[in-house]
Amino acid sequence: MNRVLPFSSKLGFGIGQLAEGVTLAAFGTFLLFFYNQILGISGALTGLALGIALFCDAITDPLAGSISDRLNTRWGRRLPMMAASSLPLAMCVVALFNPPSGMSDWFYFGWLVVFAVLARTFLTLYHIPHLALGAEMAHDYLDRTRVFSYSQLFGSLGSTGFGFVMLTFFFVSSEEYAHGMLNQTAYTPFSLSAAVIIMISIWLSVFGTAKEIPYLPKATFKTQERLSFGRLAREMITAFKNHSYRMLVGGLFCAVILLGIEGVFMVYMYVHFWGMETENMRWLGPTGLLALPFSVLLAPILTKRFDKRHLLIGLSALIIVNNNTMICLALFTDILPPNGTILLLSMLLSFVFLSGLCSPAVIITLNSMFADIADEQELITGERQEGIIFSARSFSFKAGGAVASIIGGVALDLIGFPRGAAPGEVEADVLFRLGLVAGPLTSILGLFILLFYLAYRLDRNRVAEIQAELAIRRAETAAQSEPGQQAEASQQPDTA
Repeated sequence: MNRVLPFSSKLGFGIGQLAEGVTLAAFGTFLLFFYNQILGISGALTGLALGIALFCDAITDPLAGSISDRLNTRWGRRLPMMAASSLPLAMCVVALFNPPSGMSDWFYFGWLVVFAVLARTFLTLYHIPHLALGAEMAHDYLDRTRVFSYSQLFGSLGSTGFGFVMLTFFFVSSEEYAHGMLNQTAYTPFSLSAAVIIMISIWLSVFGTAKEIPYLPKATFKTQERLSFGRLAREMITAFKNHSYRMLVGGLFCAVILLGIEGVFMVYMYVHFWGMETENMRWLGPTGLLALPFSVLLAPILTKRFDKRHLLIGLSALIIVNNNTMICLALFTDILPPNGTILLLSMLLSFVFLSGLCSPAVIITLNSMFADIADEQELITGERQEGIIFSARSFSFKAGGAVASIIGGVALDLIGFPRGAAPGEVEADVLFRLGLVAGPLTSILGLFILLFYLAYRLDRNRVAEIQAELAIRRAETAAQSEPGQQAEASQQPDTA
């Protein structure tokens, strides 16, 4: 029977997701807005810089995965890389939001590219081993969902809770700034706070999971080949020969593009399309967090009742519909209450709550499915590739995010969105185009997402068969190695 992880180890693993959540909140919510609306860089140039950073980051994903798969230290394969990434990542986040003043657009473009690339590289060197650690810590079909429920809980706390705290204490509206996010001086304490949380989160995760080192599997590669492009290519090709893996990665890639475009426009939509003040915007995060505990508790229960594939498809379809309903009603009907009313705010928050209920469960289910694929890969190849498998998952997030950043930045210029615009100053036809792109046009990708997930093959029964076959194989391998170990021990001189 597979060992079930203790609560302390699950908590230690989960709290490490705070670092990624805070970093992604800084990138997804604040960074493009800061360079476009505060520093005045064009949306296309800012989007291009973020896209370059994401593409460079995506290249480092298989590198980090391959290194951590083959790393063999007394502290395991993952923890050393996680610990080493904390300080550089924190420093890069601070640098991103504190460039020198009075410089040219091209200087700020270069500054953004350099520190965004570095920040995302160090995040990769932490995030890929961290995800792989979760997969190799948990062996039970249901326990994997529970383990990644903890990480999703803290990841959402990091992304949404951090945004709420920043909007409440640092980005406060005033007579000078109609919207608090237009206050440039607030970005320095914001970035320093992010850096501190990132470092604390990573080190708590390292120390919290260190007790699992004796139970972690060792590297199973038959040869110790030097790191090279050829080795990385072969390992990636081996992983992508798995049909279910290809389908899961393809669906995830499309999903990230869809959500990434919506994320690029999120601040613009709430500030200008919906006319929300900072004091109202800050409740978006807590509303999502209010749904989070229900989602985290619900995911293992749903996994126990439904197959993971069916659960993933149903929740994804619900999210796509949910994210577009209010936008379509605003664009094509007159039934919604006016902007600024309590009734409209309540309606928006109700849809945010539903999204907060479904989205974490989707990520939890996806991570659990990738862990199942790691078992199938070991059965097929004889090698455990959690690092490579989760690197391609991370690559999909980042490559899709890069495409979304570029599309979103270019779209801002194409729809003629003005730079540094105050709430209420943007023309109605520009707002209509903004809503059209942020809503119904991007949701066409939802059809491709569902088609990919429908083609996924692993189910509960097949995973149980794979784990039974692996258990037999490992027992046979252990039995074969014991005589050799005993013979070697008998040849050792008696030093007593």
